[in-house]
Amino acid sequence: MKLHTLKSSLAVMGRTGLLALQALWAYKIRSLFVIISVSLGIASLTVIIAAHDGANQKAEELTESFGPDAVLVLGGDIFNRPVGQRTLTLSWNDLTQIRRSLPGTYLVIPLRSISGKVIRYRNKNWNVARIIGSSANYSEAWNWPLISGRDFTQEDVTRALRVCLIGETVTQALFSPTESPVSKTIFIGNVPFTIIGELSHRGYSGGGGSSLDDRVIVPLTTLAQRFGADRQYFRGLRIKYIDAENMQANVDNLTSFLRHLHNLSPGEPNDFSILTAEEVQQFLSALKGGLTIFLGVTAVTAMIVGGFVLANLFYLSVSERTIEIGLKRAIGASKRAIIRQFLLEAVLLTIIGGVLGVLLGIALARVLFIFNLIEIRLSLKIFLTALGAAMAVGVLFGLSPAKQAAELDPIKALRGDG
Repeated sequence: MKLHTLKSSLAVMGRTGLLALQALWAYKIRSLFVIISVSLGIASLTVIIAAHDGANQKAEELTESFGPDAVLVLGGDIFNRPVGQRTLTLSWNDLTQIRRSLPGTYLVIPLRSISGKVIRYRNKNWNVARIIGSSANYSEAWNWPLISGRDFTQEDVTRALRVCLIGETVTQALFSPTESPVSKTIFIGNVPFTIIGELSHRGYSGGGGSSLDDRVIVPLTTLAQRFGADRQYFRGLRIKYIDAENMQANVDNLTSFLRHLHNLSPGEPNDFSILTAEEVQQFLSALKGGLTIFLGVTAVTAMIVGGFVLANLFYLSVSERTIEIGLKRAIGASKRAIIRQFLLEAVLLTIIGGVLGVLLGIALARVLFIFNLIEIRLSLKIFLTALGAAMAVGVLFGLSPAKQAAELDPIKALRGDG
């Protein structure tokens, strides 16, 4: 008995679905307007989810690569001053004093960079994004494993040797997939450098930044000697602590120590900035929140517009199909059957729009990713959420026209007076 009832229900649903498809095909232009309106909203929703999940993944990656036991000290106030007004305030004396006197540290690495250099290997040239100057243990300090080769040693820095580490982008630009770059000689400008290490993939800095893999790292002393970088000051300090559980206390001690070294009086603002993994997460959360709000408003607006377009076109459809509705009611169709058919038509339209919107959203998200404007992460959640949102729009905005169709008087509808 139950099996017979199930078969009957499925047969009714099948007939209703077929009638719904025939009705949608009969009003192709009208259906197309609804599909386009819904697909735009779903596309925005797809980008939101992909960008949100991508931002979460990127935040985890950046936090892990930054390291919970590390801080980055930058010269100048990066939080309150624009780039052009920041100054180099971190000196060799700061580096020496921190290494000598600040408790709890086990690695203190200076950082300086220059740009606008062409690197060359045989007949291949590459405009590298950054030439980074650092000291021994660069890979360890930045939690950045080497694929092959070795890290800088203190002797490399002391003797200002012409050796370098290269990122993945540089490797791919200058060497074939089967060729190891280690121990090869490249030219930075006209200066020859021997590659001693190849860094693993790190990816983009996020938020439209350049690739972290597009860099060459040389000893800081070599950068100053060969390319005229400032010999007294550098851009930043990477500091790693033994105790990662009390990072706020470590930051407070470092802040007080640097203010003392820089002779800053009470009330005078810091002339340096300290970044931790927590600050990186907060920055990415703010960026993610702004993106979500912007795209969320766009998605909701587009879907509401799509819903109103659907409702208005279905009201028009009811007025044009009064004879059809009256005939169905006259031969025994219940009000529930009429509501079911119109709702099914609305849901089918929005589902089609939802599927197209997901495809459009994925394409848009990939374009944004290619241009490094956002990080994306595609998942089944995107499709399920989009499908649910599309169905909700169909039900919410299709219910009222469906009820209106069901309430038509069959006699008046057959006469065309509905």
